[in-house]
Parts: sequence; structure tokens; C-alpha cells
Amino acid sequence: MRSHTLLPALVLLGSLTAACAHGTSEPPVTAADGARPGASPSPARTVDPSKIKGLEIVSDSSENGSCRFATSYPDVPGAEAMTAAMKKEVERRLATFRSGACSDSGGADGRELNISHQFLVASGDVLGVRLTTQDQSSAGDGLSARTYWYDGKADAYRTTLGLVADGSRDAFVAALKDQLKDREGVDAAALDDRFSDPDSRDAALYDMAFTADGGLRVHFDRGDVGVPAAGAQTVTIPKKTITPWLSAFGKRAQRQTVSPSRSLDLGAPHVPAPAVPTHTASGDDDTDCKKVKCIALTFDDGPAVPETSALLTHLARYKARATFFTVGQNVAAHPDLVRAEAKAGHEIGNHSWNHPDLTRLTPQQVASQLNRTSAAIKAATGKTPTLFRPPYGAVNRTVRAATALSPVLWDVDTEDWKYRDPAKVARTVITKAQPNDVVLLHDIHATSVAAVPEILRTLTARGYHFVTVSHLRATL
Repeated sequence: MRSHTLLPALVLLGSLTAACAHGTSEPPVTAADGARPGASPSPARTVDPSKIKGLEIVSDSSENGSCRFATSYPDVPGAEAMTAAMKKEVERRLATFRSGACSDSGGADGRELNISHQFLVASGDVLGVRLTTQDQSSAGDGLSARTYWYDGKADAYRTTLGLVADGSRDAFVAALKDQLKDREGVDAAALDDRFSDPDSRDAALYDMAFTADGGLRVHFDRGDVGVPAAGAQTVTIPKKTITPWLSAFGKRAQRQTVSPSRSLDLGAPHVPAPAVPTHTASGDDDTDCKKVKCIALTFDDGPAVPETSALLTHLARYKARATFFTVGQNVAAHPDLVRAEAKAGHEIGNHSWNHPDLTRLTPQQVASQLNRTSAAIKAATGKTPTLFRPPYGAVNRTVRAATALSPVLWDVDTEDWKYRDPAKVARTVITKAQPNDVVLLHDIHATSVAAVPEILRTLTARGYHFVTVSHLRATL
């Protein structure tokens, strides 16, 4: 889309503060932000993922307008069995989505799959993660959530029901049924059937987590324990009641949620901290794009380990500047990489918190997606971004009105999310790029990063200068 349709840059009003340390109140978020579907803001503790040594966020996405997906889950050293379980679920959901909604006959309406992650606890020897899925190809509202638990002491992945002791599960289930039975849309007889069979019971209990005061919140997706019209259901069993029913692991998970320690130790071998480039920009860019050929390379969906570090090194060798449109949940995990980007003279833009199609959200959800990400970027760099790239390039009047950030699209789409081939990606940029173009790449893909040296080498030889989007627009 060689239209250069960037609106004049506007500064985001106000100072936004990110709640990203243990013990702070979690900001109100919606399902679109990766929160538990159907939940209202709760007194939960947040987790600072940047404190998790060796953390990698496994991300994938598509820019195909008729097959839109974005998935992510964390890979934490020592919790390999839990990572494998999350990977299996994400790949299963993605395969189902691609074979259905993305087929030639089913993808015309641009349905979307979004799987995001949220840390519940990462403390001591306990790790808890919730994956939230929005699948617009499924029945109903398409919202679902599943929690995953890891017991570092036993070096074992635990199912959600593993929080409750075997001998206490009947009492636990009875307490759940007692709270649910009188709710509108819930039939007591159907509830008995749902929980009478162990397999059916276990299938319903897949989203449980502790509140900041030690209670256990159990969430049921829409239609799990009542008629779909009744919506999602949430039951909270207070600490005094639930504690005697907890397993040994459940009690440790409860304790680490209520009073988190400063570190996480799952028994993994020594995990060296990933090297973060220390390149420093020599000063402001004085390139005059009216006199020389300029091009703006942009990288979406990061930062990522180790791909972004390698990319920064490639760019530094050619004194090239670029614009990074970062995803908020990845900024929170790797603020050091975002700081390194900014220090090296690159521009940091906003790419939403967890990559949903913003045009499908309410104005409040759009604002939350962008404001949370801007806050994370400012916390990392000290500077509030002025640009955002809407996921999938999807933007409308509602999205524009919900933010003071200026939207940025692109002129050259490398389709590097589809073609994991460095030579093909490089060839696409080299053959299609024209002066003053904005090029779309993704630094979550090692193959895309591997294509960059050839892009820089060839286009530099042709007289191109690599500048940020804001610099390009300001000098035209």
C-alpha cells in the first residue's frame, strides 16, 4: 500500500504508569487485553516478567487479511513440561483455526484467532500462567481461558485441579455447585451431571487461580456450567474455606501468590542472562530525505530473544536506523531490549498489548490496548511513543478516535510471516523498495533477521539511507 498515509505525529497526552512489580494492584483489563474472559477487575497481584531469568516469549502471527492470528506463550527455563503443554494447546488451536477459518471457503470474513498469556505467579518454586483465547471462528463469543501450573520442587507440570488435594475434591466440587446452583441460567440437575463424571469434572475445571488475599477463583467459560445466554461464571472460595482443601503444591502456590518472593527458581541449570547490545547512537540523524534516497525499515511484534539482539547488531554495522513497533506483553518481558533499541537511535512505536484486530474492539478496549503498551514503553525508555501500527493494518474511525497516537501502515509487505526464507525476504525488499518507502518486517522471526544484512548491504550500495518513520515523514 504505497500511500504514505501517516497522520501528523501527535503526542500522547498524560503520563501513564505501568503496574509491573510484585505487590501492585493489577490494572483493570478486558478479555481483549489477555485477561480472563468474563472477569471483572480483581485484587490480584501482578508479576514482573522481566525478572524471570532466561524467559522467552514464543510468538507467531499472520498479516493475511483473511487468516488473522496472533499467538504467544512463555518459555521459562526449568518448566519445559509446562511449556510443552502450552505449545501443544496453542498449536492445536492454531491448526484447527487454519484448517477451518483460513481455508479458501471460510476465510473471506477475516475471522481472527488471538492467544495471549498472563503470568499469575512466578515466585519461589511456583509458576502459574493463563492463556486466553479469542477464536472468532468458534461458536458463541469465542472466548476461553486455561491456566497452567508448574511445581519446581517436584520438577513437575501440574494440572489446574492439582491445586486441590485428592481427598478434598468432593468437598471442593460441592462448594462450587452450592454457589452456582441458584444462579440464573444454571440448572442444578445439569450441574450434577457436569460434575458427576471425573472426566467431565476435570474438563470444566481448567481455569483456577488465587486472589491476592489467598482465595481461589474458579472461572467457567460461557456455556460450561449453564446455558450460553447466561454467560461466563466465576466462583471465588475464600482463603479460610479453601486452604484446608489444598494440596501441598496448592498451598505453596497460594503462599507464593499472597506473599511473592523476589525470585523464581524452578531448578533449572544456570541460565546466563542474554547479551543485550550496547550500541549508542552518535547523535540526531541529520539525513535529508529530500536530497538522498531514504527508506524506513519497520519491525513488528517484538522484542524477541535472541532475534532482536542480533538485529540490533546488524543495524549498527551499517549505522542504519529503524522503527520497532513493539507488542506490550513483550515489552514487559524484555524492557532491556527496548531500552537498547532506543539507545541505538531507533524509534519505538506501539503495536498494541497482545495484537488483536483493534477494529473489532470497543473504544475502551482500544484505549486499554494502546495505553498499556505506551506505558510499558515509557517505563522502559523514559519516552512515550507517538506512533502506532494497528495489527493487521486494520484501522477505522473508532480506532483513530480512541488514541492520540498516529497510525503507520506500510508500502512493502515482505510476507515474512509466511515465507520463512531469508533469501526470499531479502529479495522482496531489494526488488520492490522505492525511495521513501516503509517496509514491513517482523523481528520475532529468525529468518527475517537473517535477511537484514543482505538488505542493508545491497540497498546501501544503491545509495539508500535507513531512517526512522518519524524522520522520513518530517523531512519529506
